[in-house]
Amino acid sequence: MKKKVYIETYGCQMNVADSEVVLSILKTDGFEITDDIESADVILVNTCSVRENAEERVLGRLGDFKNKKNKNPEIVVGVLGCMAERLRDKFFSPEFSHSKNTNVADIIVGPDEYRKLPALINKAWHGEKGIAVQLSRIENYDDITPLRTNGISAWITVMRGCDKFCSFCVVPFTRGREKSRPLESILQEVRELSQSGYKEITLLGQNVNSYNDRKSDFADLLKNVAQVDRNIRILFTTSHPQDMSIKLIETIASEPNIAKYIHLPVQSGSNRILKLMNRNHTIEHYYQLIQNIRNLIPDVAITTDLIAGFPTETEQDHQLTLELLKNVRFDGAFMFAYSPRENTKAYQMTDDVPEEVKLRRLNEIIELQNQIAYENNLKLVGKEVDVLIESLSKRSAEQMKGRTNTNKKVVFPKNGHEIGDYIRVKITNVNSVTLFGITI
Repeated sequence: MKKKVYIETYGCQMNVADSEVVLSILKTDGFEITDDIESADVILVNTCSVRENAEERVLGRLGDFKNKKNKNPEIVVGVLGCMAERLRDKFFSPEFSHSKNTNVADIIVGPDEYRKLPALINKAWHGEKGIAVQLSRIENYDDITPLRTNGISAWITVMRGCDKFCSFCVVPFTRGREKSRPLESILQEVRELSQSGYKEITLLGQNVNSYNDRKSDFADLLKNVAQVDRNIRILFTTSHPQDMSIKLIETIASEPNIAKYIHLPVQSGSNRILKLMNRNHTIEHYYQLIQNIRNLIPDVAITTDLIAGFPTETEQDHQLTLELLKNVRFDGAFMFAYSPRENTKAYQMTDDVPEEVKLRRLNEIIELQNQIAYENNLKLVGKEVDVLIESLSKRSAEQMKGRTNTNKKVVFPKNGHEIGDYIRVKITNVNSVTLFGITI
């Protein structure tokens, strides 16, 4: 009987892609993959450490796994990814593990050690807890074909790690330094996905546009990937303003199957805060990038990341962020209150913005951004857009959901269409996050 493995994934798309690598490694070693946690012999949770809330969710989930393990002590529980890396010295310590439920874990495995999972799981069945958290300067899993189940959209990790060291971010400590896959290995994966009928590919990296395999930069990679199959829509995430070159913008503009969508995190509208964040760009530089992007790609959709309540943030700093939103008019944003992360430089600063002030500022950012996104979407009412159908709508089995070339979500009547089809939709109604329409 094959042992069954169940995995839950938290956090960013990089973690989703990593989970596909993990499942591929385990399936190759003879494990069976299951979506049913009740039948699983191995329960894995792939974790995120970017914000405290993400870790708290995982710690709570470990309490659920503890109950399952009490009923069946043979179950192996593993914690993977960034949280495993960040808390590696604490996970098995008696005081921490008792209060945080981490004593349920049998194995702790960081992002660069997934090849060791089969051996660690087998040792765990013999009563030996295991930990593998060594970061690597070379591991990029480029010889492993991820175990994908979607069939329509695929993630491809083109580079791992980060060298930027933003003062609030744990990624350089949990995923290590930047390392890029060779261009040819990525192109081969794209060819295989094309042959398998995939319709959309997203290129992933912590700072994807800092990709460099010493022969090609990210613009070169993007152009080559787009030319493999013109029927495949190409997206990428996440970009850093420091690496958003004119060459890259021109590449996005010139290749018809590259989505006209850019996620470009700014984090704050205040130069003083950006300097404290070690973002290595000014707000003036960011405004110039936005102008360059919109000059070359007129119908582009731009989204961003924003942090409210960074240490020492004043009301004036906050107002500058609101002013940024009014000036740029983003199509969407991921917005969060600042969360201190151990080992980061910001952790050494005084977290002096009261929680109620952080929350009030965050809500003001969210309210303004939602209004701007709604107004942006209103301009699309009556227009026709090309949509890739992704799934049935959660609202109704008679409706389907897809995304436009600018990565906007669209809901429309099923009308005999199939998942994976490209169709034309006329927009009839909108809210701040979704377009609604009829097929043409």
